[in-house]
Amino acid sequence: MDWARDQYNKQYNAWVPWLEDLYLRYFTRDNKASYTTRNNLGKTKVTNVSQVDALQDSANDVVADQIGQDGLGRPVGDHVSHEGINRVEREGKDDKGRYVPAPEGVSGPLEAVSGAGNAVVCGLVD
Repeated sequence: MDWARDQYNKQYNAWVPWLEDLYLRYFTRDNKASYTTRNNLGKTKVTNVSQVDALQDSANDVVADQIGQDGLGRPVGDHVSHEGINRVEREGKDDKGRYVPAPEGVSGPLEAVSGAGNAVVCGLVD
């Protein structure tokens, strides 16, 4: 029974984030990053005035659309979706069950994430 549960969990962690990405790609104009941004910004209503809420919803949509499938920030949104949100859903693992490789001299997972973040930032700056 334990083996069956482990196999189910392994397949679930591999396929469900991929299916969610596929659904968002074909049935919406979002990726996970823009979908999450749109949802979280939608919870920040300032007033109960319908005109102000409509203006705020429009501004929220513009922000979320920029990291969605048709936005200028699509590469960033796709990267955050795949390497950020999907890894969080899989408890830090990628679709093959591996963690982020740690640079040499790094011992713990927090240091590995910090090192990976520094490598990305240094790559953007250079």
